[in-house]
Amino acid sequence: MSGDAFTCNPENQTTTIRDYQHQIYAVFYTVILVPGLIGNVLALWVFYAYIKETKKAVIFMINLAVADLLQVLSLPLRVYYYLNNSWPFGKFACMVCFYVKYVNMYASIFFLASISLRRCRLIIQPLRYSGTKRQWDRRWCLFGWLLVGLGCLPFPLLRKDYDDVHCCFSELPMMNLTKAQGVSLVTVAELTGFLLPLTVVMTCTCLTAASLREKTCVLQDTGEKHKAFKMVLSCAGVFLVCFVPYHITFPLDFLAKSSVSVSSAFKVAVLHIHPVTLCLASLNCCLDPVMYYFTTDEFKRRLSRPEIQESLQLHLRASCSSNREV
Repeated sequence: MSGDAFTCNPENQTTTIRDYQHQIYAVFYTVILVPGLIGNVLALWVFYAYIKETKKAVIFMINLAVADLLQVLSLPLRVYYYLNNSWPFGKFACMVCFYVKYVNMYASIFFLASISLRRCRLIIQPLRYSGTKRQWDRRWCLFGWLLVGLGCLPFPLLRKDYDDVHCCFSELPMMNLTKAQGVSLVTVAELTGFLLPLTVVMTCTCLTAASLREKTCVLQDTGEKHKAFKMVLSCAGVFLVCFVPYHITFPLDFLAKSSVSVSSAFKVAVLHIHPVTLCLASLNCCLDPVMYYFTTDEFKRRLSRPEIQESLQLHLRASCSSNREV
């Protein structure tokens, strides 16, 4: 079982496929590096400095931005590896980068589902849910990180010791698994890490849309209705674009590399398509800040030019006052 593409064993894959996959990863990760870094740094700045106390789902958005930023910070090492076909940073750094990739993906899935559920319940049961303490949200986020962290441990732990110190990521050799073990792991990963959150997101989207069309909806303001639905719909859009393609090819990738007899055409097709879907799964670190911008008025206002200039002026005045006092 593998999240990326292939193992170090040259008998399993051709050099052509390896070069193709390295090119795909290097180009895509280079393209999303700068936008992802800037977008998530700005997101954290806005959330912490301005709207932490005003938006109901902001705690989930902060954690989502942290997950995205962790992945972005690991991209330079990945780009270096795929461009140079060599990993000079040691086994520990390789395992950390490999692990962070999947922690980010499944943490993003968890927090997108949490944002959708939060907004849905706030619309459907506003009087009952608006009084929920923020402490519950923080505990839920902590639970999410623990759950995702433990759930992603098989990705690095199933990689066995290897002699080639320049090999990393999906090209690390896998431990030998029986067919039953492999199928069980893939099934659990698909059900808990993908199908369950997908069901939550799509259900919340449908319930929110239905609730906002009701005349008895508590949120009578048309603008508020539109913003609420736009947030839930954006979460569903990011989920469908980034994570659905990967989780469709994930079991196919396992099947292509297993001992099950499949045609060579099937293997080649999967090994060419799966890296593209994995890149789409990384695209969420750029799409999430866009979602914040277009679904949160306060976020958009604070990133407008007048707001940024005003903020800089206040910081300059504070610095000047401090210098005068000294």
